[in-house]
Order: sequence, then structure tokens, then C-alpha cells
Amino acid sequence: MIIYKHFSFDAAHYLPNVAEGHKCRQMHGHTYHLTVYLEGQIQPHEGWVLDFTNVKDAVKPLVEQLDHALLNNIEGLENPTAELLAVWIWDRVKPVLPGLKKVELKETPTSGVIYEGY
Repeated sequence: MIIYKHFSFDAAHYLPNVAEGHKCRQMHGHTYHLTVYLEGQIQPHEGWVLDFTNVKDAVKPLVEQLDHALLNNIEGLENPTAELLAVWIWDRVKPVLPGLKKVELKETPTSGVIYEGY
């Protein structure tokens, strides 16, 4: 079974590696929508895969670190594309939530990435 938990945060960034004149080279912000998906078996006694509170407790510190931050100033996010931000999140969530299946990160309502830990 796959369960998920949704989070959101607001952050600014700029993409230093895009061409001069590209609009994303300028600092701008997004309301990011993050969904983490976990896979596991239903625990017979509890009746759930994992307590959603455990998921929240594992991801919330990262969300708090990212919220209202300039992403470029966070170690490991000097070029904070949606793709690299999803990998950054995965690398920090996977050790504390071993059942992590995928991370979905939406930068806008119509654009985002899904990372499955390749």
C-alpha cells in the first residue's frame, strides 16, 4: 500500500546557471507543494502503514528550513531547480523514512517533478 502526506512552503530562488536574460535567473518565489509517498504493509494491530504523525515529524524540520528562505543560501542547493530540490529533499527524508517511495514537488499548480530515488 502507498500512503502520502502533503506539505507546502514558500521560498525564493534564482537559477544562476541559466542563460543571461532568462527570467529565472532573477530572484523570484514560489509556493511549493511537496507530497511524500511511502510504501509498506498495513500493520495488523494498528491498521495503518505508518502513523501520519511520524511522517509529519520526519518532514516538518525540512519544510521549516525551506519555508521563507532563499534556497540558494542552503547548503547543497546553490542551483535550486525543482529537480535538484526534490533530490535534496529525498536525500534527507529517505534515512528517516525508509519506506519512502517517491517525492512529488510542484513549483506551480501546473509544473513540478516526481523523484523516485534513482
